[in-house]
Amino acid sequence: MLDSEPKLIKEAVAGKSSAFGPLYDHYQPMIYRFVLVKVGRREDAEDITHQVFLSAWQNIRSYKHRGYPFSSWLYQIARNQIVDHYRAKKNETSLEKMDPERFAIPATAQFDLSTKLEAERVLAVLATLKPEYQDVIILRFIEELPIKETAGAMEKTEGAVKLMQHRAIKELQRILTA
Repeated sequence: MLDSEPKLIKEAVAGKSSAFGPLYDHYQPMIYRFVLVKVGRREDAEDITHQVFLSAWQNIRSYKHRGYPFSSWLYQIARNQIVDHYRAKKNETSLEKMDPERFAIPATAQFDLSTKLEAERVLAVLATLKPEYQDVIILRFIEELPIKETAGAMEKTEGAVKLMQHRAIKELQRILTA
């Protein structure tokens, strides 16, 4: 969270475009990463992320703080944009067509080969889970959002997120040990 985030949000809601810039700069990498994991192609992720922030700017005047961080609102917009993306596409992308960078572990990471291969395998299996399970795993463990913020982004109760997280992990474990 930005130190001056409440002030920036208030100014952005009032129509001050210069206040939205720092919010964009802070949240764009997180939203992009979330979208990239969901869609698999850099080009699509860039386009969708752009649409997320365009939509956020166009609708900022209707933003109301409801006890969740501002990022929850952005993740909610991102989830909707991803759904729209897949509706427009109307066909599922096979794993073979996905950008290999989606599953890449950063070169700077100090992993041995077996750890890297296992992480890539988990990400590949993640892509086979139903969308809500993917979202909860990405938001909780890749984006490292707390339960409350994940609940806001997914428009679920905290209890529902905990249950969904449990089921998603069980499903991942089942597939990985099969």
